Amino acid sequence: MVAISFQRTRLPRLCFLSYRQIREFAMPVVAEYVGRADIEVVDGTFGGALEIARDRMARGTVDAFVSAGSNASILRAGLEAPVATIQLGGFDLLQALIKARRISSRVGVVMYGQTIPELDAVKDLLNIEITQYAYQTPDDARQQFEMLRRDGFEVIVGSSLVVELAEEAGLHGLLAYSLASIRKGFEDAIELARVARLEAGRYEQLNGVLHNLQEAVLAVNRDNCIIAVNPPMQQLLGTPHRPLLGQRLDLVEPELSLQPTLDTGAEERAAVQRYARRDWIVNRTPIREHGEIVGAAITLYDARKIQEADTSLRMQQRRHQNAAKHGFGSLIGQSPAFVRAISTARRFARTDLGVLIAGESGVGKELFAQAIHNDSARADRPFVAVNCASFPETLLESELFGYEEGAFTGSRRGGKRGLFETAHTGTLFLDEIGDMPLSLQTRLLRVLQEREITRLGATAPIPVDVRVIAATHQPLEEMIAARRFRQDLYYRINTLRLSLPPLRERGDDIAVLARAHVGRCLHRLGSRIDAGAALAPLLPRFLACEWQGNVRELENISERVAVFLLQFDRVEDIRYDELRHDCPELFERHPLGTPPLRERVLEAVRLADGNRQRAAKQLGVSRSTLWRWLREFDAETDSP
Repeated sequence: MVAISFQRTRLPRLCFLSYRQIREFAMPVVAEYVGRADIEVVDGTFGGALEIARDRMARGTVDAFVSAGSNASILRAGLEAPVATIQLGGFDLLQALIKARRISSRVGVVMYGQTIPELDAVKDLLNIEITQYAYQTPDDARQQFEMLRRDGFEVIVGSSLVVELAEEAGLHGLLAYSLASIRKGFEDAIELARVARLEAGRYEQLNGVLHNLQEAVLAVNRDNCIIAVNPPMQQLLGTPHRPLLGQRLDLVEPELSLQPTLDTGAEERAAVQRYARRDWIVNRTPIREHGEIVGAAITLYDARKIQEADTSLRMQQRRHQNAAKHGFGSLIGQSPAFVRAISTARRFARTDLGVLIAGESGVGKELFAQAIHNDSARADRPFVAVNCASFPETLLESELFGYEEGAFTGSRRGGKRGLFETAHTGTLFLDEIGDMPLSLQTRLLRVLQEREITRLGATAPIPVDVRVIAATHQPLEEMIAARRFRQDLYYRINTLRLSLPPLRERGDDIAVLARAHVGRCLHRLGSRIDAGAALAPLLPRFLACEWQGNVRELENISERVAVFLLQFDRVEDIRYDELRHDCPELFERHPLGTPPLRERVLEAVRLADGNRQRAAKQLGVSRSTLWRWLREFDAETDSP
């Protein structure tokens, strides 16, 4: 047995009961808490851990225990003492699986308690084979480990016991916990130790502890008379100098009554209460001596500070969520229509109003949404995107608004946050909003009006602060007339409107985009051939295309062109006729100088009464491009 003590006086006394692997892994965190707690670190598992804990309780040297997995379960079941559990988070396990994936594509997972159904989705995401088992005893763990070893698994993710078994067998063992989870366990243990001292101390000790708390705290005896109150609570009650000890709480402030707690002994955690024109998170806790209720305590946490902490946590987790990757600097184009769209979008980014982005499929609506977000005051907050056309109605509803545990068959245990909650303080991008079912349009309108959502299966609304950017390629005005889109929702999302031009109206940008996409693809594929020189003979064909699929179609064809160019080392060696098989669109569509490009250009010149500057503006190209096209048309007409 290894025992390490980090001692200071008058600090919470913690006992960290662990297995060797997690103890070694956690030592940096233990060192961080030296100034905040007396910490004894002891190795022990299963029955041994319980015996050690009972010994510490008998000697009165511990206020709370910290442990993980099987140890935590055994301690909670066998002790009448506070036990803080180091929880295994989904992100912890994901990090471990990512590390494991670098070693092998087959990973075994052995955890205490029960298996994790969500791993089925993660394994597809990581392109990894996962076989998982759960154990209740050390013998179970050894048997399951042996099954994985016999099946050829070389990497095992799991608890300390499983990691040790893997190392003894010469395999790779990866601990499934993170330092962040261990810190949270110690934070919980410190809080549990604080409450334990509150319950065990006498009135003078109780007041001494409460005096140093930032939260507003008050305690009563079994007769509901106040026995302890700290300065923040006195300030909240509006009686900073009035003596309150000995007075009945019901007479001082009935709204904070502890009588139900004294009557039932039931603990109330994380209740939301409106008091003194502010929102509070309230805990009501019975105080016991030798198992009997001798009083009760109430603690009020400022909801604003909790919301600030929640925002900070979401910001830390932002890199693991969907984030906006593109800014205005990554948008390629110089045509007048495109430059106008960027200028408008930059203006919109300086506001916090909703935006409706209209444009054909493939014009880059989401890129503009990301750029607006990254140029706004919410740039360091989450950006969450969802395509309303890609989910069936029931699934889209649960994705957007989330659900409570048991809300429907197959719902995840513990429920799930919706995308509105995930995007809290940031931006939610609703792509293809025209395809949203009418029933969900009604719910969306209410969210936008009330700024709060209600999860499926829940009754209490949750406030959200989200900027909504919507996008559509459909004519919403016509859909409103056909009663397929709500008019009131349209007016709500159409506060600011950004219309993106199709590629056929951005003639000046086609060559620039083609060179950029081909060049990027060639670089990714390891080719050193010059994209500009290789593309030069093909540009007339690129310019002649109508690009019904817009930039997305151009990107796809550019990728094919780049793959075609891989077989050549020099531009002089390129056999362009062979490209006909890879990119028939460039050859089957009208070549330069024939309809529809020639007709479109000549019609624009005619409508402009020969004014080539106006014609170029109508076509969305520069005057130089229009002059070049007209010269090429004349040359082809004069050729025999």
